Amino acid sequence: MNKYLRAHPSGLHLGLMLALTFSTGIIDAVGYLGLDRVFTGNMTGNVVILGMALTGADGLPVVGPIIALVLFMLGALIAGRTLKPVAAGWSHRSTVLFALVGVVILAAAVPLLLIDDPEEPLKFAVTGALGLAMGMQAGAARHIGVKDVTTVVVTSTLVGLAFDSRFGGASGQQWKRRAGAVLLIGLGALVGGLLLNVHIGLGMGVAAVITLVCALLGHIGRPRTV
Repeated sequence: MNKYLRAHPSGLHLGLMLALTFSTGIIDAVGYLGLDRVFTGNMTGNVVILGMALTGADGLPVVGPIIALVLFMLGALIAGRTLKPVAAGWSHRSTVLFALVGVVILAAAVPLLLIDDPEEPLKFAVTGALGLAMGMQAGAARHIGVKDVTTVVVTSTLVGLAFDSRFGGASGQQWKRRAGAVLLIGLGALVGGLLLNVHIGLGMGVAAVITLVCALLGHIGRPRTV
C-alpha cells in the first residue's frame, strides 16, 4: 500500500482534497443549519451574510460570521507560518496540520454531543473552532496545490468548469475534477443536513474522521524525504 500511494502522488492528493471538499460540505451544513446561519468554510457566504445583516435585515446574524471570519484567517495564518519553510507538496508538517484540523473538529463536537440544548456562547465557541479548523485546512490544501480543488470553495471551480469547457471554446480538460469538487461539496452539504436531523455533533464527528483518515493516507503517501 505504501509503495502504491507513493507511486501515484498526484492522484492521491486529488482524491484526498476531494474527500476534504466533501467534509467541508458537511461542516458548512452543520454551521448554517445548526449554528444560526454561519458558514465556517465558505467565507464568501459569511461576508455576504454579514453585509446584509449590517443593514438591519431581520434575523441575520452578525457575531457568528465575524467570529468565523476572524478565526478562519487565524487558521490560514497558522498554516502559512507552518508550511512556508518547506517546499510545496505534502510533508510531515502537512500531516500535523490536517491531523490538528480533525482533532479540533472532533473536540468541538464533544460538548454538542453532551449538551442537548447548547447556549449561544457555546455555539459561538464551536463556530470559532470550526472556522479555525477550516482556515488551517484551506491553507494546507493551498500549499499542496491541487489545481481547482481548494476544499473550501467552488465558485472559481465553477468558473473554470464553464470557461474552459468545450462549450466555452476550450479543450475541456480537467472537467472531471472540477465537476467532482462541485458535486462533492453539495453532496457533503446534503449528508450534513441529513445527519443534523439525528444530532448536530454527528456530522462534525463524520467530518473529523474523514479528515483524520486523509491525514493518515497523505502521510503514508508522502515522499520519504519530507
